[in-house]
Amino acid sequence: MKNKNFIFLIIFVLIIITVAEMIGFQSIPIGSISIGLLPLVFAIVITMILGLQLFRKGFWRHVYSKANIDFAGKYLIFIMLPLMARYGADVAPQIREILQVGWVFLFQEIGNLGTVVFGLPIAILLGLRREAIGATLGIGREGELAYISEKYTLNSSEGRGVLSLYIIGTLFGTIFFSILAPILLGFGFPVEALAMASGVGSGSMMSASSASLVAQVPDMESTILAYASASQLLTSFLGTFTMVFLAAPLQKFMYKLLVRGEE
Repeated sequence: MKNKNFIFLIIFVLIIITVAEMIGFQSIPIGSISIGLLPLVFAIVITMILGLQLFRKGFWRHVYSKANIDFAGKYLIFIMLPLMARYGADVAPQIREILQVGWVFLFQEIGNLGTVVFGLPIAILLGLRREAIGATLGIGREGELAYISEKYTLNSSEGRGVLSLYIIGTLFGTIFFSILAPILLGFGFPVEALAMASGVGSGSMMSASSASLVAQVPDMESTILAYASASQLLTSFLGTFTMVFLAAPLQKFMYKLLVRGEE
């Protein structure tokens, strides 16, 4: 039965890829701003809808079996490895230009503290307590998930916070970034800055954001991809140190200050 369900999963994936590619890149004009929707976005939306419990009958019940869901989550990292290799290939031709503005890439890592500085107070105001620690340490990707799970376990309140953010980011992060980048470009932000900002530590979000920018400014494709890839690589490496040595201590201090006398 497990092998049968896995075959159904493979067939389903091929169908979704085909349908998404047939839809292709779609541009939605909203005033002076044009929002680009990638095939990846349509693939996510379709699989989200079909994954609802309402549709998990017959063929879909086999596709969304627990074994398939566990398999997809466990081996997602292997799917991302070719993308990481592509990052390096995109960075290499533009390495001199990237090194000239290298300090900017380092400086933007301070932006990782934004989830703590701005997110933690809002989470506390919304009524979260220990859950806020897991939810605001970062953008809730693999690095934050690993750190929280090791320090608090995923069964803790902090674990539930980071896991909730991880799920939300997986479902909606790519869609959000593919829409946000062209909107900010329409407001006059430099395309280089937006390309650098695309490297937030999530491969799918970076790809969605940079591809949306390329669709808007195709003449700068190589620059956009190089800046986004370099930023992504740097965030993946330095982001862990920023989280452990800066974000976590700052968060601990702010949390004690904000909930003083309540715990």
